[in-house]
Amino acid sequence: MIQTNNLKFKYDNDNTIFEFPDITLSKNQNLLILGKSGIGKTTLLHLLAGLLSPSDGSIHIDDVDIQKLTNKQLDKFRGQNIGLVFQNNHAVQSLSVMENLEARLFFAKKTISKTVIKDLLEHLDIEMCKNKKVRELSEGQLQRLGIAMAIVHRPQLVLADEPTSSLDDTNCKKVMRLLIEQADANNANLIVITHDQRIKPLFNKTLEL
Repeated sequence: MIQTNNLKFKYDNDNTIFEFPDITLSKNQNLLILGKSGIGKTTLLHLLAGLLSPSDGSIHIDDVDIQKLTNKQLDKFRGQNIGLVFQNNHAVQSLSVMENLEARLFFAKKTISKTVIKDLLEHLDIEMCKNKKVRELSEGQLQRLGIAMAIVHRPQLVLADEPTSSLDDTNCKKVMRLLIEQADANNANLIVITHDQRIKPLFNKTLEL
């Protein structure tokens, strides 16, 4: 369950105050957040991920008020319970696909299972890349690795920042269906933040900033 209340945020070097609508998601519900550039979409994602602290308001993830966690507790909570799909891939270039996923599980303090990783890579159609270094992957393979990195530790919440903005229509649908399928398979909430109107029909819950 995800719930926010009266969220506000202000950057130190800017007078603009971002005020966000309240969000309530029950288990397995997905949410699409739409808005133009500069409206605060990525700021909201970073607040939900605990990467920024709101100037006012609260964020509860599975009944945990993340504002009340210490930095150490928040790092641990984020690592175990939140999956992030960024616009730019954050995998370690010098490691293989398999090694990156093993490292993700290690830092999340989750059991490292090569079978689980192999099954996930097969589902995402990149099992043949498991021993390749990240720098050897194509753009499409990198996108799938980004999804794998976000969900391999079975998080409660998957946050995706503009996952389709640079994709053509065919690959846009493929990536979104993979995200939705994987969130569903892991009983996770999926929140996608974007300006891409093409994916609106794939969501039954939408918030426009």
